Amino acid sequence: MFVSIINDCADDNAKVRQELRAKVLFGESPSFIGLSSFSGLSAAGSLIDVLDTTGGEEGVVLVNVAPRHGKAKKWKNGTPFGFFYYQKTLVCSTIDNETLSLIKRFGISEKVGVFDIEEVCNYQVVNKRIAPELADKIINTQFRSFEFLPRVAKWLWEKENIPFAEEKIEDIIDGGYVWWVDNFGNCKTTLIKESVEIKEGGIELEIGKLNFYEMLRDVPNGETAVIVGSSGLDGKRFLEIVTQGENTAQKLSLAVGSKIV
Repeated sequence: MFVSIINDCADDNAKVRQELRAKVLFGESPSFIGLSSFSGLSAAGSLIDVLDTTGGEEGVVLVNVAPRHGKAKKWKNGTPFGFFYYQKTLVCSTIDNETLSLIKRFGISEKVGVFDIEEVCNYQVVNKRIAPELADKIINTQFRSFEFLPRVAKWLWEKENIPFAEEKIEDIIDGGYVWWVDNFGNCKTTLIKESVEIKEGGIELEIGKLNFYEMLRDVPNGETAVIVGSSGLDGKRFLEIVTQGENTAQKLSLAVGSKIV
């Protein structure tokens, strides 16, 4: 099996603690994708890539983007966690903001099982799976993706009957956005070829009309264009904005979250 972590708690200390906990619980060394703070868009795209890379094989993906400010104040201690399966892969994730928005768009799942952390912990105390002291610690921690997320994933992986409520996944991404900027400055977007209109070889974006090419190698030197990128799932690949031989993000002042359509 494999274990993969996608988390905006990504400084060295937080990263190592999460990796070690996953190793102890599952016996596997996890891969880790560190996100910029509060980036649900980056989490959404990265999750699609992880599912594509692992091909639905046996494994666990742990995803966390859980701000406590702004709209997140409606939650007692951050957005709830939920879970769904992609073939043989278990995904446990925060459910608010854009984190799961591409799951429905790509036809992976329309529903998610949502946990109440306090209910789950009290249930496991009754089952003598955890001590009351540990339950209190998990319920009140600010580092829920370390204390709760890997544990509940382990319980589910072992087929334990954990309480949850089923909710619909909402596709809340309205339009197209940059979800990742790679080390070359190429900008991965939430758009796929089938979702845009290509007129006279080009695509109209917020930044203007750009020529469309299927592959990076076809883009002339110095030209900024739209191509079909490598990220995505099965036959659906995300479009990227690139500049041949230059850094597109710097050239066009694009960053994660930039609206392009």
